[in-house]
Amino acid sequence: MLIRKCCLSLLLALCTLSVTAQQDKLITHFIYDKMSFNPGKTGMGLSNTICATTIYRNQWDKVNGAPNSAVLNIEADLSRFFPGGIGIAIYHDAIGFNRQNNVNLNYSYPIKIGKGTLGVGIGVGIINFGYSAIWVPPTTAFDASLPTDFAATNLDINFGAYYDAGDWYAGISSTHLNQSLLTSTFNGNDVFYQTARHYYLMGGKKMKDVLGGTIDAQVLMRTDMIKFSADINARYIYDFGNSKQGYGGLTIRTTDAVAFMFGYTPMENLTVGYSYDLTLFNKLANISRGSHEILIKYCYVIPEIPIGSTRHPRWL
Repeated sequence: MLIRKCCLSLLLALCTLSVTAQQDKLITHFIYDKMSFNPGKTGMGLSNTICATTIYRNQWDKVNGAPNSAVLNIEADLSRFFPGGIGIAIYHDAIGFNRQNNVNLNYSYPIKIGKGTLGVGIGVGIINFGYSAIWVPPTTAFDASLPTDFAATNLDINFGAYYDAGDWYAGISSTHLNQSLLTSTFNGNDVFYQTARHYYLMGGKKMKDVLGGTIDAQVLMRTDMIKFSADINARYIYDFGNSKQGYGGLTIRTTDAVAFMFGYTPMENLTVGYSYDLTLFNKLANISRGSHEILIKYCYVIPEIPIGSTRHPRWL
């Protein structure tokens, strides 16, 4: 019994003094969040336009400590001034005691290939990870080896390539390329958190429907070389005229859920959306009340700057 207690204590100490893997956020509306995990998408297809997208996700509703994510992406096509697109990707994750914040500046350089354009991009920024823990030990005695606070910041680098051919696209990317090591000290012991490199492969195609709408099919595969998951979704987009559109769709996420997507574009530059994930494929199926996600996207067309001419009286 004593040996068993010692082994258990050692295991808990190892678990609390080091965290060596990470799971990136999951977004059902990933079709509006591509630039945050693939910098090559930044500014692609916007044509002298600035777009801001915000997404809030409440995952596994009613499960204590379940993930909550907030995303803000701002990207622009500035080909009128210099080649390529720029953007900033910000997201916040809260999972249990953990809090993670990422801020990345993206740049994508366009290369014309065939009928489409290949965007090769890089994102450079910072990652901040921390937690404030309230432990409940198996005994009433306080265990000083359990760290209660941790916070550290380090460099974060992403890379991606994204090919846009108009009615179809494909992309490959990796986040946390440098696998930053974030370190802190607790009671004289080193506590560290290391980001894990993630890999993404995605593609999609739009097909015209006989009823006048568009079928938009997408797939996103992600892995950290330990776990793998994929999202497969399809939307039907209907044009109501006067720049108003609506969509409805279905997403299947392996090992997790089936999601229902709805959205509306009340005007040309504004899109609002909602999705509900029904948890089916994991152990939380009997506990979770599903996941909720809200999307708002707004775009602004950069106006042309008129170039005039003047005459000085001396030169008349």
